[in-house]
Amino acid sequence: MNYLAHIYLSGDNDLITIGNFIADGIKGKSYEKYPKDIQIGILLHRNIDTFTDAHPTVRLSTKRLHEKYGHYSGIIVDILYDHFLAKNWNTYSEVPLKNYVETFYNSLENNYEILPLRIQKMMPYMLSDNWLLSYASIEGISRVLAGMNRRTKNVSGMDEAVNELELFYNEFEAEFSSFFDELISFSKEKLKEYSINFD
Repeated sequence: MNYLAHIYLSGDNDLITIGNFIADGIKGKSYEKYPKDIQIGILLHRNIDTFTDAHPTVRLSTKRLHEKYGHYSGIIVDILYDHFLAKNWNTYSEVPLKNYVETFYNSLENNYEILPLRIQKMMPYMLSDNWLLSYASIEGISRVLAGMNRRTKNVSGMDEAVNELELFYNEFEAEFSSFFDELISFSKEKLKEYSINFD
């Protein structure tokens, strides 16, 4: 899953949410240097990724892209699924998306010192372009995919994946909806386990 989904699946604890958000850049056991709640967020992120990558519904989505995009298909699906979460946000949260992302951005700024350097450098771009809110539109997702393509030195062709999004829009949305309900339940169970067992 991409940024918005990971943030949403973290629940109401700011530090767990930040841990989940920064987790991609935290390798091996280096997470252990962080406070407990951030550690929980990092571990939750890893569990979400494992569950997602192995899920047959997600594999249906990635298979649709694999011939053209190869191993970038999973990254593209993560981004497309964030679009459907943002688009259907009212189904999953009573807090409007605009307010929700503003609260998250404030939390990042309030905990700036604890963020890895990579995230600190990324933050100005994330905030100025309001990445999380932009996911709700196809235009916003198109910009994200174009940015990801630039990061791969234009090798991935990910900027073209908006074409598949539009062509198979209903299929991707149905797969997201089916899968995300399961992922919410999985994440809630993991958070319960961590609250009981984490030491």
